[in-house]
This record gives sequence, structure tokens and C-alpha cells, in this order.
Amino acid sequence: MATVTTREFLHAVQLTAIVAGISVPINGVFGLCAAWVIARNKFRGRALLLSILDLPFAVSSVVVGLMMILVYGNNGWLGSVLKASDFKVIFALPGIVLATAFITMPFVAREVIPVLEEAGSEQEEAARSLGANDFQIFWRVILPNIRWGLLYGLLLTNARAMGEFGAISVVSGNIVGRTHTLPLLVEQAYKNYETQAAFGSAVILALLAVITLIFKEILEHKTGVKPEKH
Repeated sequence: MATVTTREFLHAVQLTAIVAGISVPINGVFGLCAAWVIARNKFRGRALLLSILDLPFAVSSVVVGLMMILVYGNNGWLGSVLKASDFKVIFALPGIVLATAFITMPFVAREVIPVLEEAGSEQEEAARSLGANDFQIFWRVILPNIRWGLLYGLLLTNARAMGEFGAISVVSGNIVGRTHTLPLLVEQAYKNYETQAAFGSAVILALLAVITLIFKEILEHKTGVKPEKH
């Protein structure tokens, strides 16, 4: 019990929640926009856009972290600009959020695209012909059709954001009490032979995973079909 009341543990939980709380809405909006563009338009470069969207599935998360250091580090491409403006990305919250947002980028879009394609655009065109504006069409026509796919994508995004290790371990600097998320805390505690702290934190992550699976099953039951697998 003492493990889950330590300052380091509470800070790791807080940081994990903050990172997920920022990256999930960002990727929710981005995923909806990307899904709309891809599902409703046929254009040159569509296959390339889909490939870019799937990049986090193909590239190691550690490589993503190293790429971010190359761009935002003190000796990186934007390092001098960031230093001049006294804005820290690497070894700070912005870097952790950026890394997490990139790693979780595909989930919402990949779940919403097939739903939009299956639904077609007839209902939207009918609503527009009746005088509905874009917001009304989105809120009353599109959102009810994609709600389960959107929720499933957000669920996957949140699960990956809370459990991400590779990219965050590179960009965070593993600073105890400052840039440690829960997965980093587990690894650090285990390496330091702090078995109680390591397994206590691991149990919390496992419980979050179980909750995610429960919601996943509920959403699959609601839709009646299993969402697209990756």
C-alpha cells in the first residue's frame, strides 16, 4: 500500500494521465479529419497518405524518440531556435506528448475510415439538400454513424498512450519524479531491485489493460462486428 502513496508513484500516475489527456483529444480530432479526407475523396497520393498514417506501426518507437532528439534536441535542427525562446521539448512534457501523439496517430483514423466508407455519403447529401449546415450534418448524421468506431479508436489510443515505453524512454531522459510515466517507473524500479514498487506499478497498468479489454468487448458487442484489426 505504501508503494502507491509515494511521491514518485503519484507523479508518474499524474504525468501518465496528463499525457493521455492531451494526446487522445489531439488524435481524436486529427483522426476524424484524416478519415474524412481519405474516405470521402479520391485523389493522387491517397495511398501515400495512408502509408504515412500507418508509419507508427512500421517504425520502432525507439527510432521515433531518436528522430525527435535529432529535430528538437539541443544540437538538433530546431535546437537553437528552441533554446533562444527558452522552450524545452526534449526531457520535458512537450516532448513526451509529441512522442505519444505520433505513436498513437493511426488508431482513430484507421477505425473511422472503414465506417465512413461503408456508410456512404447519401445521408449527408440528403441532409445538405434539406438545408442543414456542416455542423448539423456532422452532429446529426455523421457522428451517429461513426460513434462506435470513433469510441473504439479513442479507446485504443488511450491504451497505447498510457502504456507507451520506447519513445518516451528516449525523449523523457528518465528523470525520476519529473519525467517518469508509469511504464518508465516500472522499468526503473525493477532495475533498482525495488520489487514492491515495480510490481505495484505493474498491477496498476495491468488493471488499466483489463478495463480497456472490458470496454473493447462492450463496444464490439454494441457494433455487432469486430472492428478492423491491425
